[in-house]
Amino acid sequence: MTIEVNGDEKEVADGTTAAALLAVLGLPERGVAIAVDGVLHHRGTWDAPLPDGARIDILTAVQGG
Repeated sequence: MTIEVNGDEKEVADGTTAAALLAVLGLPERGVAIAVDGVLHHRGTWDAPLPDGARIDILTAVQGG
């Protein structure tokens, strides 16, 4: 299936979850927020399959000073 991740199209396996997507992208599960089609995707739902054609925004916390 095809999804859009931070503006880039990406082919992923059918049934890919948010947690699996983070693993594929090499991102940690902590310090990350995910929005699916503009709606916050709560951590408790990260094991649910993402819909085909979804627009995924992944935001990571950045520490600075």
